[in-house]
Amino acid sequence: MENQPTIFHFPFSILHLPVMRVASRRKAAIVFLVLGICLVVLTVALNVGWILLNLQQIALLVFGVIVFAIIITGLVLNTIFLVREIRRNEQHDAFLNAVTHELKTPIASIRLYLETLQTREVREEKRQEFYNIMLADSDRLLNTVEQVLKASSTREKNNLLNISDINLAELLRDAVELVRTRYDLSDGAISFSQTNAEIKVTGDTDELRTVFTNLLDNAVKYSGKEMKISVAVKSLNEKIVIVRIKDDGIGISPAELKRIFKRFYRAPNVQTQKRKGTGLGLFIVRSIIKKHGGRISAESRGDGAGSTFIIQLPKSRSKNLQD
Repeated sequence: MENQPTIFHFPFSILHLPVMRVASRRKAAIVFLVLGICLVVLTVALNVGWILLNLQQIALLVFGVIVFAIIITGLVLNTIFLVREIRRNEQHDAFLNAVTHELKTPIASIRLYLETLQTREVREEKRQEFYNIMLADSDRLLNTVEQVLKASSTREKNNLLNISDINLAELLRDAVELVRTRYDLSDGAISFSQTNAEIKVTGDTDELRTVFTNLLDNAVKYSGKEMKISVAVKSLNEKIVIVRIKDDGIGISPAELKRIFKRFYRAPNVQTQKRKGTGLGLFIVRSIIKKHGGRISAESRGDGAGSTFIIQLPKSRSKNLQD
């Protein structure tokens, strides 16, 4: 009977460090909110009392109102700033925890299987299975590193693109086949449709491929057991082409639709938290689309109702000139 690879168990305290850190941040936010509210109430009380004692002095009354308005504005702005900073720090902590997990898990897995192959006799069939698992973990590790590097490069305003005319339908087919192979999906899991006319856009092939593979990766990760993803491309008008990527997955609440494209942001959904990620995918997608002069939006009827991502890109300039 073959020995199975040892499964590592992490201590309870280590696993709960991020939770404890987030709880401390929230307590700090509550303290600052209470402090701000108390200061506002105190200021109002002092100002009202001062006004009542000086009703006959109009000049002082006007001056007091102005000072009161300045103090209140400063207190409100200070409280808002503190709360935003605390939330930003929470997002940074969540990002670091997620990246640490995404880097550590595949490395530990690869090391485990390599040690097993080195120290024990393994049948050829099992050996090939170990190789496939290690390759999959290597791809996961590489994808995490590429996302972090891509997020850094998208913030550079002078980052030049390798511009060329791209057949959008062919690029989408390549992205669909790449995701099908990566997740070993059936042909019916992802459907693709296009208009008969050839549609070309001007842009960087690698970066646009990153956009579509990221969106398809998300559609796969957040779909249910019966996966049904559709990709469609068509001309919106003479200058704009539109791409729709729709899934029947867990959906997005209306309050989160505009926030999901922020850097490090992950929707606070129980099912979402079960799926690991860095919170950079949609931020990278939006940054690349903006560089190409387009825009992206998301639609969803809520939790469990699936989601649709709509990308608008300008058509190729050379194509428009020919038309």
